[in-house]
Amino acid sequence: MSSALLIFIKNPISGQTKTRLASDVGNEMALRMYHILCDWTREQALGLTGVDRYLYYSNEIVFDDSWPNTAFHKRLQHQTPDLGGRMLAGIEAAFATGHDKVIVIGSDCPGIDTDYLNEAFAALDEHDVVIGPALDGGYTLLGMRTLSPTLFEDVAWSTEEVLPTTLARAKAAGLTVRQLKPLSDVDYLADWLGYGWTMPEEE
Repeated sequence: MSSALLIFIKNPISGQTKTRLASDVGNEMALRMYHILCDWTREQALGLTGVDRYLYYSNEIVFDDSWPNTAFHKRLQHQTPDLGGRMLAGIEAAFATGHDKVIVIGSDCPGIDTDYLNEAFAALDEHDVVIGPALDGGYTLLGMRTLSPTLFEDVAWSTEEVLPTTLARAKAAGLTVRQLKPLSDVDYLADWLGYGWTMPEEE
């Protein structure tokens, strides 16, 4: 089986990155914390073997950053404000490339480590869909072994309805689903501290 991991990131721009976190700590500190989150996500992804890694930038592709060009296929997110449309386009491209297991994650969940990712890929041996539920009602990870566009269409993104809507759509489509351990994204300072992470030093 050919597996693909898609990581969606935001180009790090002060005032436009982790804005909810910035409301707690300020723009510059939020940007510093986002870089740490990306470092964590990168290292966990690099721990995978036998998986093609795709990095999807929000605004522009950067080839001289901390994500090695030799380890990540760098792409630009589909230019639509709708998160579902962006994810769907990336997953569709991965299946078109020939992958038969595709998982998409963001870059701001310290609970997603290499073991969690391996568990997700293994779940697709037995199930059509794998989901990493988020504690806020969304999800931190979504994977599938066949393209299922209905999971992304007309979803109230960034609300507590995302997970139940996705599960209901999967059930209606006759898809089997494996849910992993629920995790928390880092949207606010409390989320960061909840993982036991210390604050970066002020520059």
